Amino acid sequence: MDKDTFTLNNQTYSNNNNILLGIINELQQISNSSHENLTIKRISDVIIKMNFIINENRKNMGLIMNQFTKLENQISLLSQKLNINNINNQQELKCENGRYVGQVVNGLREGKGIYYVFNGDRYEGEWKNDKRDGKGIEYFHDGERYEGEHRNGKMEGKGIYYYYNGDRYEGDHRNDKREGKGIYYYNKAPFKGDRYEGDFRNGLKEGKGIYYWNDGDIYEGDWRNDKREGKGIFYWNDGDRYEGDHRNDKKEGKGIYYYHNGDRYEGDYRNDKKEGKGIYYYHNGDRQMGDYYNGGEIGKHVMLTRNGEVKINNY
Repeated sequence: MDKDTFTLNNQTYSNNNNILLGIINELQQISNSSHENLTIKRISDVIIKMNFIINENRKNMGLIMNQFTKLENQISLLSQKLNINNINNQQELKCENGRYVGQVVNGLREGKGIYYVFNGDRYEGEWKNDKRDGKGIEYFHDGERYEGEHRNGKMEGKGIYYYYNGDRYEGDHRNDKREGKGIYYYNKAPFKGDRYEGDFRNGLKEGKGIYYWNDGDIYEGDWRNDKREGKGIFYWNDGDRYEGDHRNDKKEGKGIYYYHNGDRYEGDYRNDKKEGKGIYYYHNGDRQMGDYYNGGEIGKHVMLTRNGEVKINNY
């Protein structure tokens, strides 16, 4: 490349004075850009060209002092906008699985930078001791994206993860997984419009949480291994309600089922159905006690009417 020519922002400048004007123009555009449109590589290219011109023109500084003053002012504004204390330490490093463009301290990635992975992944954000640490955005080659906090090279802290199918998770992360409190929004049929708010562990729903279905049903209670497990309340959109034990996403154990017509069942459940001992309370005041199997009555049942009468029903 001819040392007296430079291409900047798709324009070629033929002498040092014009090159300086081109750099000033580029810095002005960067300073006026939104933070999201700024890239460290773009800034780094300008800084490299700036340093070249400064070195080439040290003998003639008096002739172009005005341009250097303007250049210094633009750099100061740009540094404030990006919160960079020392913008001159931008470098490009070759890494094992890609390349890095950004700030470097003692040969290590430190500060703000972009890591381009050969498989198409990309990380833009803060670095500490050669690892992703602080605020940053990870772009994955399959279209997924994470925006949030990092620590020691992993997703850790508060963040938002966008999945390729349109799902979204907002909340705590630990060791690259959902862990802590968070909200998971579903976007793919048949779950489109569903959401879960609550505890996560090792990437799965675990602990206390509420699941909202797109049809209006709601479950509030215990979770384990991504399933309803333990004590909880299930609200149906027709007004029915179940309060009791759950296992493997089903009613299992002891529970009470409240029907929207006023009836109520208290007793045992198995595999999501009434099974075992139970009492059925009718809204008119009658009640019946007996055994249940596969959701229905079985054997001898004792009926106590609201008038005090006793009846025996066989099923």
